[in-house]
Formats: sequence, C-alpha cells, structure tokens
Amino acid sequence: MKMRTHYIALVLFVCTLASCSKESVEAADIIEKENAETVEKELLEAVNGHRLSIGVNSLEFSSVAYLQANKHTDYMISKGALNHDNFSSRASEISAVEAAEFVAENVAKDYATASEALSGWLNSSSHKRTMEGEFTHTAVSVKKDSDGKLYFTQIFFR
Repeated sequence: MKMRTHYIALVLFVCTLASCSKESVEAADIIEKENAETVEKELLEAVNGHRLSIGVNSLEFSSVAYLQANKHTDYMISKGALNHDNFSSRASEISAVEAAEFVAENVAKDYATASEALSGWLNSSSHKRTMEGEFTHTAVSVKKDSDGKLYFTQIFFR
C-alpha cells in the first residue's frame, strides 16, 4: 500500500509538472553541448550550502540524474525554450535505476552565473520549495547554447 501511495503521488506530481507541451524532438535533432562544469559545481555547492543553512540535509550527487539532466538541457537548447517536456520519462528512468520514490526538477536559462540561477530559484516559491524539499540526491546540468546563453536543469530525488 505504501508503494502504491508513493506511485500515485509521483503520478500526480508528474501530471502537474508535465502540463507543458508533450511535443518531442527527435534525438537526431539534438546536439550534445559541452557542460559548463565550473558553473555546475558552483550551483550544486550553492544549493547544498543553502539547504544546510536552513537545517536541511545536503544532497548527494547522482550520476543517473546527471545523465537525465544533461539530456534535458540539450533538449531545451534544441527547442530554444525552458520546459519540463518528457519529465515523466526522466522520472521513470531515474526511478527504475535508483528505486526513487519521488523525482522533481528545476530549470532555468539566461542567468550568467550559478549565484544568479540560485537567486532566481529562491525568488520563485515553487522552485524554492523543490530546492528545499525532502530529497536525498541531485544533479545539475548547465550548458551554453550557440549564443553563449546558459541553460540549467537540476533534478532532485529521494
């Protein structure tokens, strides 16, 4: 029963987040961009620093979430817009490998630094709630589009 309740909660959450377009782009149309690793590291440290400052556990890095976050960041760049398209697929992939009970994500673009992205998320009640949520693992993907603008995807799970 507990597992069913978690599954129902995940489905409801996915439905809420997945209200964006269901449109997808063929994998062949998506160019894998280089990661802005320094910005990723700074943002992960800043998010964990914020969580610790409010008495919440720091998050452990997940390579599985990182793979999914990277795919989504490349997808958003290919679309030229922020979105949560195909979130249920990312959540399912992570849950299948990590036995995650709950998966969420924050996305952003056009911030020049990790601290700007963090501030933007903190100034948004829904992003802040996700960032401060009851999670154990995370990964941050940051990549530049052809104009040099940064796109961010952070995935959280427990």
